[in-house]
Amino acid sequence: MSIAAPTQTTVRNYVNGQWQPAASAEHREIINPATNEVLGQVPLSSAAEVDAAVRSAAAAFPEWRRTPAEDRIQYLFKLKNLLEENLEELARTITLENGKTVGEAKGELRRAIENVEVACGIPTMMQGRMLEDVARGIDETMIRQPLGVVAAITPFNFPLMIPFWFLPYAIACGNTFVLKPSERVPLSSVRMFEIMEALHLPPGIINLVNGGKEAVDALLDHPTVRAISFVGSTPVARYIYARGAQAGKRLQCQGGAKNHVIVLPDADMQQATNIISDSAFGCAGQRCLAVSVAITVGEAQKTFRDAIAENAASLRVGFGLDSGVQMGPVITKDSKTRIESLIAKGAGEGAKVLVDGRNPRVTKYESGNFVRPTVLDGVRQDSSLADTEIFGPVLSLVPANDIDEALAFLERSPYGNQASLFTSSGAAARKFRYEAPAGNIGINIGVAAPMAYFAFSGWKESFFGTVHAQGNDAIEFYTDKKIVIERWAREHSRKF
Repeated sequence: MSIAAPTQTTVRNYVNGQWQPAASAEHREIINPATNEVLGQVPLSSAAEVDAAVRSAAAAFPEWRRTPAEDRIQYLFKLKNLLEENLEELARTITLENGKTVGEAKGELRRAIENVEVACGIPTMMQGRMLEDVARGIDETMIRQPLGVVAAITPFNFPLMIPFWFLPYAIACGNTFVLKPSERVPLSSVRMFEIMEALHLPPGIINLVNGGKEAVDALLDHPTVRAISFVGSTPVARYIYARGAQAGKRLQCQGGAKNHVIVLPDADMQQATNIISDSAFGCAGQRCLAVSVAITVGEAQKTFRDAIAENAASLRVGFGLDSGVQMGPVITKDSKTRIESLIAKGAGEGAKVLVDGRNPRVTKYESGNFVRPTVLDGVRQDSSLADTEIFGPVLSLVPANDIDEALAFLERSPYGNQASLFTSSGAAARKFRYEAPAGNIGINIGVAAPMAYFAFSGWKESFFGTVHAQGNDAIEFYTDKKIVIERWAREHSRKF
């Protein structure tokens, strides 16, 4: 099964309610990772083009913030319907430029829709507090007001879900918004903005600027941009957090991960194998909640090892639009090379390659960026691979004697995005929930992705900031609190 490439060969920016060709002469190719065919060109917009988008958003802000919240969310109700109506097309676009299976792309869009639905509750979520008579005749009120122009810089691995961690909440709170998507996967955002034109939002409320580092730096340095959301690798998250903070901005920066799962010998081994396999190899391991290290305790060192190796070897790899495909390619040739070099490095450090996914031949897609599911057994806790984010379909098995040793290993990890436990013991589950040093915790869950009405957490070098994406944290991030203390003198001369 195939789908024609989008007809728009050079993507444009969306500024002030209009599509505009980028003035920059520098472009990059948009590549289908399953075939390495060129899908189009993406411009690397200049700082001047970023400035035009920000100025458009700033001009739209005064009237938008005065629009009642109840009126603002009417656009989101329409947006939810538009996403539902165009889900198939958007999913196929994601698969074309990202490589994940169309089923995974549909799941991503379901999460995007979920965030739109939650943001429709802004009239309640954005409410403040009030107390009469904090002193005699004096009342005190806390109200929330939008910040102004806000921006998001989003990654390749979830081209539409992650922008919707931010966009619905930002505009529902009364802000205006600039999106800078990954230059690797711009087609999904472009198509989404084309669809959102049917909302008839006032010009300047939402803006799209394609680009690379120059565009990112322009957003970070722009004095009118009040807040920036970012998702990507830890080194870039740290850079954006530092540079943005120096410019006085509010920031939430989701970084990298090295997610662990502990498998106890009392776990339902078939269930654990199926769920962990989906977590480790789904989306070709290119998600921030993918399990990449399984710490096997006691007898699980053999039972889980044998089961996961058999499962990994059986998965069907190919083009995500073909029926029956369970895993697609990684995003670029460079990613494929890096992942395969890390597998070799793990073997060089003493790990046994139980299932080797390097250099596969995928019929009809020999030019694609494919790495099959890979399982490394006996990875040492002190090896470099144990702490390296691979961001590919590679699962490392690390043996441990008991849960305390496993938790101590987690504690030493520089990352803290997700940790999971598979067990049938309530006591072990409570101990793990209480002690595991990560922001998102799974108990017999392989991908502990919070629902949109909970914050997407993250600890240690997996997150830089104080409030996270989604739910009530989104309201905290996209509004300023204003405290009003008032006293009115009694007017003795007037009678009512």
